[in-house]
Amino acid sequence: MSANPRAAKAWRLMFDFLMRSSPQRLESLEKRKLTPNDTRALFTLQEGNEKPIGTLAEEWNCDPSTATWLVDRLERASLVNRIASTEDRRKKLVRLTKKGAKTKHDLMAEYYRPPSDLDTLTDDELDDLIALLGKLGAG
Repeated sequence: MSANPRAAKAWRLMFDFLMRSSPQRLESLEKRKLTPNDTRALFTLQEGNEKPIGTLAEEWNCDPSTATWLVDRLERASLVNRIASTEDRRKKLVRLTKKGAKTKHDLMAEYYRPPSDLDTLTDDELDDLIALLGKLGAG
C-alpha cells in the first residue's frame, strides 16, 4: 500500500467512481441470476481449457468446498459442466459451456459500456485518463 496521500486520494476517487457505477454491473448480473462471485469464477474459465476444482480453488483463493459450491451454482445455470479427466477418471474437470462462453461475452460487452459520467470529459481529458490508466497496466 502506498503511503503517498495523493495516491490515496486518487485511489479513493477511482474507487468511489467504480462504486457509483456498480448498479449498471449489478443489473447485468441480476437479469442472469448471478452474483459477483459467480462471475468472478466464470471469468477465470476459458473455452477448451478444463480445470480441476482444486486448481480453481487455488486460483479463486478459496477452499475446495467453496469452489465446489461455486461450480455447483454455475452448473445449475448451465454455464459450466463437469467432465471426467482422461488421465484420472476419479478426477472431475470443470468445462465452460457454450452458454457460459456467451454469457461471459455478453457480460463483458455490458461491463465495457462506459458510464455516462465519462461523457462529461473532453476528448483531451479522456486521452489523458486513457494514458494514465494504461501506464498503470489497466488496459
